Amino acid sequence: MVKTNAMRLLEQAGIAFSVREYPVDEEHLDGMSVAEMTGLSPDQVFKTLTARGEKQGILVFCIPVNEELDLKKAAKAAGDKRVEMLPLKELLPVTGYIRGGCSPIGMKKKYRTFLNETAILFDEIAVSGGQRGTQIVIAPDDLLSFTEAEYADLT
Repeated sequence: MVKTNAMRLLEQAGIAFSVREYPVDEEHLDGMSVAEMTGLSPDQVFKTLTARGEKQGILVFCIPVNEELDLKKAAKAAGDKRVEMLPLKELLPVTGYIRGGCSPIGMKKKYRTFLNETAILFDEIAVSGGQRGTQIVIAPDDLLSFTEAEYADLT
């Protein structure tokens, strides 16, 4: 198993987590496939989406893979008028991560982060481990405190 920067950061902070690996397939980069390959419920596997708020700048939203981000709810949670998804070409320079491997843990800078409130329904949720083929399974409150995120209704 390859140890990612996200994993190192959690270890340094003394936060418990486990790792689920899955085969990377360019045609199955979607979250539903990841949930299936890792044996987790799609409600408990969270994708990390990066957006730009009109006033707030870069914002990070973690939502279940079987849901769509509601941009109006995202803007409301961030206290912004409008939020739009970050263009794919900006993802790597802004976050340090590529599509399919974007983790809320260990981005280039500390961005304001929101975790969909449904995460509290689970003892553990999964987020990207920082590279394709790797999921970090972690308690939602641990993820929340480490990333200084806020729970919000985002879908």
